[in-house]
Amino acid sequence: MDPTTRADPTTRADITTRADLDVLLRRFYTAAFADPLIGPFFTEIAGTDLDVHMPRITDFWERALFRTAEYRRNAFAPHAALHAARPLTAEHFGRWVQLWHATIDGLHRGPNADRAKAQGERIAVAMLRRLGGKDASTEGEGPGFIPLAALELRRAA
Repeated sequence: MDPTTRADPTTRADITTRADLDVLLRRFYTAAFADPLIGPFFTEIAGTDLDVHMPRITDFWERALFRTAEYRRNAFAPHAALHAARPLTAEHFGRWVQLWHATIDGLHRGPNADRAKAQGERIAVAMLRRLGGKDASTEGEGPGFIPLAALELRRAA
């Protein structure tokens, strides 16, 4: 089966290799770049070149999930620069989480997939709080938006 096609949910394998991460991240960023809410942050504001970005972000996630890659960059700095150009809100981070979950769920199932989703949620909430201050609202509005506050509640349960 072509790894970029949606797998049968009963046969989806876990994320286990850098190659798995590469397929996952390319699928995710294709959706994120095309998304009307968060796409402009990648395409218009940051002018992200996916071919340049992929090795860095793959290193980040390989380090986060497997502890096998070197990642010594400041992941916060580019987000702070974006926020300075156009404020990032709970709705933006919530949409990122939605796309992240959908991409993972469409390709993988297992402990690493679950850890990648949880880590993405933690990162989104932490980035929002760091950009907007400790009291930054994790609520949002908009069609289909899952408030980041719901993620915090799910983790607390």
